[in-house]
Amino acid sequence: MSGANGQNAGDSAVRLGLICGVFAYGLWGMLPIYLKALGGVDPIEIVGHRILWSVPFGALILTLRKQWRETFRAFASSRVVLLLGFSAAVIAANWLLYVWAVAHERVLQASLGYYINPLMFVAAGVIVLKEKLNRAQRIAVALAAVGVSVLTFGAGVFPWVSLLLAISFTTYGYVRKMLDVGGMPGLFIETALLSPFALLFLVWFSKTSGLAFGQGDIGMDVLLILAGPVTVVPLVLFALAARRLRFSTLGFLQYIGPTGQFILGLYYGEEFTAYHAVCFGLIWTALAVFSLDAVRENRKLRRAAAATPPASAYPKSS
Repeated sequence: MSGANGQNAGDSAVRLGLICGVFAYGLWGMLPIYLKALGGVDPIEIVGHRILWSVPFGALILTLRKQWRETFRAFASSRVVLLLGFSAAVIAANWLLYVWAVAHERVLQASLGYYINPLMFVAAGVIVLKEKLNRAQRIAVALAAVGVSVLTFGAGVFPWVSLLLAISFTTYGYVRKMLDVGGMPGLFIETALLSPFALLFLVWFSKTSGLAFGQGDIGMDVLLILAGPVTVVPLVLFALAARRLRFSTLGFLQYIGPTGQFILGLYYGEEFTAYHAVCFGLIWTALAVFSLDAVRENRKLRRAAAATPPASAYPKSS
């Protein structure tokens, strides 16, 4: 009976993780809808509000999840704070570029950046960590490179937005990977470190260019305040999913976000030429090769682990 209960608990955890993962990536995929509703607001002001309102909302989440001890422990380490300060600057630049891209009708380029991102992680592993690629990974990276080249030389459009989004998020991911800090505590520290600069900037911006916030448009004010939950909620859902799902499952789910952005880019009438079709087709093929290889490697590791007897099965040495 206890085995059946354990199996049911495991199934429930996986089911909850899957729901959280789909919602997390689904919300990221629908982010352009929110940003389009803020049309006319300067992208820099949006990022400023995103940072500021993430702090109180993040504090609420830390309280509900009882993660203040972990947060204070991270704050006590100068190395952790220094690296989180760097990652905060990188993710703020990523947010700013993404908001700018949506405001300037470049949602398709933004989605391409997040499609490229998993392959960029592989490339960074080779360049930074001197990792070796297997045959499938080399094919995937080559297909992605050809796709970007086709768009650059065929359509005469260098996808700098896509590449900078992918590079900045990969850099952010590697820095966070180096730190033993949870997703929500890490984000709270990052936004807390950025918030004084964001506040000073918004004060300066209000005197020089004028803010959209606080001008009597209640609907706009509410939307800007929601920048906090819009930033924090998907990350919390992602953290819940990451603790309950296999890496390969999480890897497949991550394509929900850029796919949603891609569909929205078409809906908003952005230019999509034959060169775009070839580029995206090659990227999608590369991702399929990459994902299938990841699944194959994951199954191989599981079989090897299952075939290894527990330590107690070996005879003790006299």
